[in-house]
Amino acid sequence: MTTASATSAPDMAAWPPLDPHRAHVGRALLDWTATTDDSLPRLCLLRGGRASGKSHLLAWFLAGSASHPRTAAHAAVPSDGLTADALAWEMGRQLGYGPVPPHRLLNRVAADQRPLLLLVPDFHLAGRGHPDQPSAASQKIVDELLSSLVQFPHVRAVVEAGSTDLLSTLDHHVIDLGEAPFPGAARPNTAAPDFASLFAAIPRTVDGRPDWSQAPHTVRKHILDTALHADDDGAAVRALLADPGFLIHGSATAITTALHSTATPAPSGLRVIWERAAPQLSSVDHSDTERGALLHAASLGTSPTLSEYLRPLADQHCWTATWAQHGVPAATHSQLPGNEGQLLVSDPLGRLHTHDPATGHRTGILPSPPAIRPSGIAGSGTDALLILDETGPLHPLTSDEEGMAATVLGHIASHHSHALLTSDTHRPTALGSCPQSSLAAIGDASGTVHLWSLAEYRPTPQTWRLHTVPVTAVTCLRLPDEDLTFAISAAFDGSIRLWETSQRPMESPVDQRPALVTALAAASTPAGPLLAAAWNDSEIHLWHILSGKVQILPLLYRCSALALTPTGQLTVSGPDGFHAIRLDLDRLWA
Repeated sequence: MTTASATSAPDMAAWPPLDPHRAHVGRALLDWTATTDDSLPRLCLLRGGRASGKSHLLAWFLAGSASHPRTAAHAAVPSDGLTADALAWEMGRQLGYGPVPPHRLLNRVAADQRPLLLLVPDFHLAGRGHPDQPSAASQKIVDELLSSLVQFPHVRAVVEAGSTDLLSTLDHHVIDLGEAPFPGAARPNTAAPDFASLFAAIPRTVDGRPDWSQAPHTVRKHILDTALHADDDGAAVRALLADPGFLIHGSATAITTALHSTATPAPSGLRVIWERAAPQLSSVDHSDTERGALLHAASLGTSPTLSEYLRPLADQHCWTATWAQHGVPAATHSQLPGNEGQLLVSDPLGRLHTHDPATGHRTGILPSPPAIRPSGIAGSGTDALLILDETGPLHPLTSDEEGMAATVLGHIASHHSHALLTSDTHRPTALGSCPQSSLAAIGDASGTVHLWSLAEYRPTPQTWRLHTVPVTAVTCLRLPDEDLTFAISAAFDGSIRLWETSQRPMESPVDQRPALVTALAAASTPAGPLLAAAWNDSEIHLWHILSGKVQILPLLYRCSALALTPTGQLTVSGPDGFHAIRLDLDRLWA
């Protein structure tokens, strides 16, 4: 344990007035967060008894933290009743990664170049579930998350440890508020509610069923915890977990914790469904219909009973999943022209399959080039494909090596192979298609986008350097009625740029965020031309290109490829599976 010395002390006048009894601890907290002495501990523990003012101090600190570069908090996650998963989901959201599990949070933080200050209030109250389960103890979060986080040299953390010894084995600084109650502080109510009283507080529908949408927050948050301790042989738990209304409105953390225990009675398939949906359902920002749509999407193909029950609620939303192949990993996919727009999917081993876009069912197998791991596919048909290998080279795949398709696609691949010989900055990094017009767009490591025709021979592509960093995703869109062709690309700086190929590109990005675009797709729909972008913070952004309106959809799981049809079907694929979403084009832009 050490004492912090400030080298660039922030001005306390930038913070709200602090009670004189706590001014010294406020100053101590500011001094520790503002110090630039790298030899000091990166972990600060707030110690103190119940009602000693720990939470009040952190709330005060947050009120003015943005006034000084070293005190600016990047995430503040109250952890009362949270598990390692739930803490990682919320911390990931606040850091801009999306709701990620603990191991992926650590990977993202390790790659993050920002100096990060993390606040973890109420950590001494963390943990959930039956006392016999590891998730019930705060130590589980220490082992899976916090002890690793504070080892990163660019991470500092303030953790409210109460009167416990949590994290005390790590190098740390202590701010102790003592055991005496904070002047004027109300003593917390420690009376534990029981299941019967909470269940009685739930309003009822006209036919007598629980109306979870109107249930008090306390009931939704704690009723499953109390049911786990009810002396009824698990009847209350079974009833709750079999009730779709509770799954939509209940505490995602409580349900996750209960389902982690094999002793918890649960409907068939619910555990795997919940594992898909819980990270998004843990957000408080989603509406009831969106939560229903998410749970419906997660249950497709796993629980016909649950998915059909939820379909009417999902149909009320601006998007509804129509089919899903959960757990079937896809490296990439593309929608091909002709044959009613069938989907061509590559699995992680490079094997190519065709799928019915209406059902997701596999309809055929295509010959796969050896030793290639596709990261992008474009084609004018199943017998004329251009494939981007994950290492950079482009490969033509045709049924007739002497035909026009072989000539056209072979020339495109050779053009980029020759350019790659001169400099690695010409290495292709993204491949996108425009199935309605047999166009393909290629982005490279220099930030340049190349637009090719897949149907006719052209000696050179239309080319423009849209970015100064490598392209991460690219697509194109042809509007024949207006005689317009668009190339849209995204890059490692989080920007999306639009280029109408008869003119110079737009000077400013369509969007730029502190996240990466992993896939793009565009289509001309009855509502107008649309652009879909999948980001690595678990969001899909839909742009109405002509009006600039944007809608944000939550991603159920990681996305590496998108396909969008003129009728508004969006297909999402990635290492966790693939599924199709029907967009309600009228409701989206109402």
